[in-house]
Amino acid sequence: MLDAGSEEIVSTLAQDLAQWSSQAADVCVVGVNGAQGSGKSTLAARLAAVLSDCHGLHAAVLSIDDIYLTKAERTRLGQDVHPLFVTRGVPGTHDVGLGIKTIKALKNAGAETETPLPRFDKLSDDRRPPSEWPVFTGRPDLILFEGWCIGAQPQEAGALGTPVNGLEAREDPAGIWRRWANDNLGTEYRELWRFIDRLVMIQVPDLEFVIEQRLRQERELAAADPSAAAMTRAEVGRFVAHYERLTRHMWATLPPRADIVLSRGPEGFRDLRRRSD
Repeated sequence: MLDAGSEEIVSTLAQDLAQWSSQAADVCVVGVNGAQGSGKSTLAARLAAVLSDCHGLHAAVLSIDDIYLTKAERTRLGQDVHPLFVTRGVPGTHDVGLGIKTIKALKNAGAETETPLPRFDKLSDDRRPPSEWPVFTGRPDLILFEGWCIGAQPQEAGALGTPVNGLEAREDPAGIWRRWANDNLGTEYRELWRFIDRLVMIQVPDLEFVIEQRLRQERELAAADPSAAAMTRAEVGRFVAHYERLTRHMWATLPPRADIVLSRGPEGFRDLRRRSD
């Protein structure tokens, strides 16, 4: 549920997306970037609804969280490359080929085509079986591709030497994990980002905001499944530390490249800035 101010911004953003769609020669792919807890999934879902209700446009929503490698695949990655890759999140822990295949299928769909959309279960930390994936029917007018690292560019090699937090200092002192993730970002992820026609970025105040929002999500996940134990604050802090390096890099580099930047605080979305403004 969004408050009135956020709903007004979503309405304005939907108008921009509708215009982008009308100007595109093909299905318009809109990347939605935002840190954990920034509201990107809620925003994408709400945009799809407003585009349908107010503009008569059919939008498919795909999350990068739903194309994580399976638990078994990440376990092998942790054994073969670095133990930190067991934890989902950084570049290298996604099935990029699955993402490209899904976007291509949506762009090439016919009026009656049924395209399965991957789904990942965060409680079990594993991909759901294809029999449980939802199906998108038809050819969308837009694809909303949302995720925490959407559109991110690799860091310069020289920036990788110094750890950004205790996790990197203790568990990746030689920099193997962060360099391998960065290399992936500059190769196969770049091929995935090529499908993005427009980029929307959600800006949040700081890393503390990310931790607080992630804690809230943990409580919500646990409430949905009483058998699941929510992460403690310390556990959330360690989890977010996996994302910190790239999150800070994106905060510094993505805003000038984004077509639209949304400002987000605890109360919701409060500002929308276009690159042309």
